[in-house]
Amino acid sequence: MASQNRVDLDGNPIKPITICMIGAGGFIGSHLCEKLMAETPHKVLALDVYNDKIKHLLEPDSLPWADRIQFHRLNIKNDSRLESLVRMADLTINLAAICTPADYNTRPLDTIYSNFIDAIPVVKYCSGNNKRLIHFSTCEVYGKTIGSFLPKDSPLRQDPAYYVLSEDASPCIFGPIEKQRWSYACAKQLIERLIYAEGAENGMDFTIVRPFNWIGPRMDFIPGIDGPSEGVPRVLACFSNNLLRHEPLKLVDGGQSQRTFIYIKDAIEAVLLMIENPARANGHIFNVGNPNNEVTVKQLAEMMTKVYAKVSGEPLLETPTIDISSEEFYGVGYDDSDKRIPDMTIINKQLGWNPKTSLWDLLESTLTYQHRTYAEAVKQATSKPAASS
Repeated sequence: MASQNRVDLDGNPIKPITICMIGAGGFIGSHLCEKLMAETPHKVLALDVYNDKIKHLLEPDSLPWADRIQFHRLNIKNDSRLESLVRMADLTINLAAICTPADYNTRPLDTIYSNFIDAIPVVKYCSGNNKRLIHFSTCEVYGKTIGSFLPKDSPLRQDPAYYVLSEDASPCIFGPIEKQRWSYACAKQLIERLIYAEGAENGMDFTIVRPFNWIGPRMDFIPGIDGPSEGVPRVLACFSNNLLRHEPLKLVDGGQSQRTFIYIKDAIEAVLLMIENPARANGHIFNVGNPNNEVTVKQLAEMMTKVYAKVSGEPLLETPTIDISSEEFYGVGYDDSDKRIPDMTIINKQLGWNPKTSLWDLLESTLTYQHRTYAEAVKQATSKPAASS
């Protein structure tokens, strides 16, 4: 049961609020709903097309938070109920997006509409009804680092000023228009600019979140198990899929890109601080990542094979990785950033937050969940009676 005497970072009592959460049925939304139900008195209007990942929070009716969460099945593209639900809430959190790299290339129109056009009404409803908005963007808005344009042997490549990404200082550098991989980043940057302008011109209270590779149970999908049979999820889910099926992990262009990864439960702690400390969070853009968990994609693959062997009890693959070109894996028009390391200065100053979980520990938690989920799915599939001919 959530404590009724909770206070914010400035010692002020935290009053219960109603939150309209768009995309509540996804990976991030499911973990945020869990946190809100277990540890706060807040109410959630959970909006999404699917509710599989939050069904355990909705049923049965005897759950202690049953009167604090309502699921509304809707698509924000074409549902007239959206504005009334925003009006009913004190805060709207928008998690809805197409955020799978393979789609940026193959479905650029859907990517642009989903991440920009479909988000415009949410911004307008919040601004027009004087409602606070927490909008989830992406670390991809930074695009390429300045350092990536320097000669490979330049000592400046080691200078953090050329690759650490700061919310209020780093430029957003994208590739040419024909590289449609940047359709996602451009759409996300443009909705950020719209939100910022609504704050500047119309006084809308907002916070923008830029996630840096949030990892944990229920993330993405394993094709044919907890998602569509066709499709390419993000890198960690791709590697998980390979491991579960005893296939070599595919390293796109040698796996030399560098990334940071953060455990979902650490990240959700940061989001809760934003929710409950509006005086400190409003008007800010926050990087939410873990710079201590930086690896190349190749190093990630190597670590995942070791962690999976531990949690599954299965031997390491004889051929753990294979190289594949980005064009073969993602299609023509793919491009990438070399490095994404978040500057944590602003979130640490405003909210006093720092991530805690090591890369090994977050991989162990995630792969344990995925191994169990996969084993259960295979067991159910094999136990079904064969169809009569």
